[in-house]
Amino acid sequence: MSTMAVEDVAVAPVDEGFWTRTRKVGLVLVGLGLLGAVLFGALATDQQARFTLSEDSAGAALEVNGTIGAIGFGILALAAGAAMLAGLPKRWFIPVLGAGLVAFVLSFLCWQVSAAPAGQNFMPMVNIIRGTFILALPLIFGALAGVLCERSGVVNVAIEGQLLMGAFSGALFGSISGSVWVGLVAAAIGGALISLLLAVFAIRYLVDQVVMGIVLNLLAVGVTGFLYERLMQTDAQRYNSAPRFSNWEIPLLSDIPLLGPALFRGNIFLYLGLLLVLVIHIALFRTRWGLRTRAVGEHPTAADTLGVRVLRLRYLNVLAAGMVAGIGGASYTLALYSFTKNMIGGKGFIALAALIFGRWSPTGALLAALFFGFADQLATYLSAINSVIPSQFLAMLPYLATILAVAGLVGRVRAPAADGKPYIKG
Repeated sequence: MSTMAVEDVAVAPVDEGFWTRTRKVGLVLVGLGLLGAVLFGALATDQQARFTLSEDSAGAALEVNGTIGAIGFGILALAAGAAMLAGLPKRWFIPVLGAGLVAFVLSFLCWQVSAAPAGQNFMPMVNIIRGTFILALPLIFGALAGVLCERSGVVNVAIEGQLLMGAFSGALFGSISGSVWVGLVAAAIGGALISLLLAVFAIRYLVDQVVMGIVLNLLAVGVTGFLYERLMQTDAQRYNSAPRFSNWEIPLLSDIPLLGPALFRGNIFLYLGLLLVLVIHIALFRTRWGLRTRAVGEHPTAADTLGVRVLRLRYLNVLAAGMVAGIGGASYTLALYSFTKNMIGGKGFIALAALIFGRWSPTGALLAALFFGFADQLATYLSAINSVIPSQFLAMLPYLATILAVAGLVGRVRAPAADGKPYIKG
């Protein structure tokens, strides 16, 4: 098995004519640039838009005139789009697209921050970064759970249920025991129980994996909702008052300007999430287990002929994925909130989108989760400064970002070849 290489299957290029994917995305970016330069520039005010490097309005800040900033950044986004329309080399696609999108967002923010009421025309960047990571945490854990499953050839649509069961188990057993560590272990077991059902029905009984995932999500909603009403609502003090993990400050690193207070004064879930991304990435691409996992996800028959126990590896990876997602669910109830019915609110499906957007890679999934977390945090910030944008549209922002990212920015991606295909040992 050590001599076996697992590589992406080559896909013959498709002749797209003049309107290649790069040019199509460039055209959209030109439209966004015009929107920023013309509309946002007209709506912005001459007040300074302040981006403070702290948690409030005090301290050092980057300041830009609202109108000039909105127009200038809009022009930068337009220029990035024009470069893509001109036939940008493929290796420059991602950097130019990223720069264009950042410029568009900054144009939008110059309008919003400069037009905010007096005393609110600033954006505290430490809070924005911290909030982005906090809101991205369940997405990071959920996307990692998806990576473990789908790299093994099992579609994991049950991330929502795994997160929800983890949140419920962490709250319930953490409350009964009075220990955050017991709650954390219970959350991992709760997520693993949902994964166990997925593994048994999808691997052993060959049930359609997508349908099974949806059924398990509904099962988790029903079970946790029923027990919430029977236990937690009737005696919240006993069953829904779990202790919380406190923030851990890392000396020296926490003093780094901007990033230090945001990243190195967090709770265990922040550090564990980032550590898991690193560990899973190294394990997946640098170890024998990772080679075998990718082999099973690409060509299980070939892996079987080389001595890999395909079904056993799939079982183990799916169970590990459930534990990871369960811990992600506990990031709600052991760090932030008390448990409520269906409190995950679709985050499992956004985590699935982050998995696809990140191209089934742990680091890609992390970046995608942060993108969606930023969209969520931005909606919260805009509500706090009384943005003229209706609150209903702000609530849609994370989901709209998900749709646009997966439908418009991902392009051609290829899931593991055996993903979703049951393996029957000959």
